Amino acid sequence: MLKLAVLSCLAVGASAFAPASSRTPLSVKTATSLEVKSQMSDTGRSLFDDTVFEDAMGEWNAEYPKFAKFGWGPSTKAEIWNGRHAMFGWVIICASAYAHGNNLIPNANLPLDLKEWGTLATISGKNTITNERAVILIANVHALFVSFLAACAPTSFSDQLLLKDGEKDQEPFGLVPPLVWGLTPEAEVMNGRMAMMGLITLVATSAITQKPMIDVVNEWLGGLYY
Repeated sequence: MLKLAVLSCLAVGASAFAPASSRTPLSVKTATSLEVKSQMSDTGRSLFDDTVFEDAMGEWNAEYPKFAKFGWGPSTKAEIWNGRHAMFGWVIICASAYAHGNNLIPNANLPLDLKEWGTLATISGKNTITNERAVILIANVHALFVSFLAACAPTSFSDQLLLKDGEKDQEPFGLVPPLVWGLTPEAEVMNGRMAMMGLITLVATSAITQKPMIDVVNEWLGGLYY
C-alpha cells in the first residue's frame, strides 16, 4: 500500500511549467448540458455523440454555481490537468523501474534505522521502509508540493487549473476527440486519457497479482528494465 501511495504521488507536478492553451471558451456560469451539446454539434469536434461528461458539467454548474465559476468540479481544464499528471506519473514510474534495475539508488534494499528516522519510516510495528522507497517517497512529496503550488499560486508562464473571476472554461472534447496530428490540444487530451486509464490498469493489476507496480511494468515490457 505504501508503494501504491508513493507512485500515486509521483503523478503530480507535470503542469507546473506547461504552456497555456488557446481553446474556445465555454462559460461555466451559464453552461448547461443543452448548451454544451449545441456547441459540440455545431463544431463537430467529437467523433461520438456522448454527453455524459457534458451533462455532469451542466448539472454541477447548475447546483454549485459558486464553485463552478472558479473551476472547481468537473471541467475541461481539470481533465487536461489530470491527464498531464498521469503522463508525468508514467515517466516517473518508468524512471523508478530503470533506477531499480540498474542500482542507481545506493543501498536500495537497506531498511532505514528506526532510531535515526523514528516512526516516520515505519510500515507497521517496527518494520521500516527501505532506502529506495524513502528516496522515491521524498521525491513524491516534492512533486506533490510543486503541483499544489502550481494550482494555488501559478506563475505567469504556466497554465492554470482554476478560473479567474469572469474567465470561461474551455470547450469539452467529447468522448473521442478528432485525430489531429502534431502537438495539438486534441492529442494532449487523448494521451492524457490513455495515461489515466493505464494507471488504473496498473494499480488494478498490482493489487490483483500482489506485485509491486514497477515489477508489473517490467513484466509488461518483457523484462526491459531488469
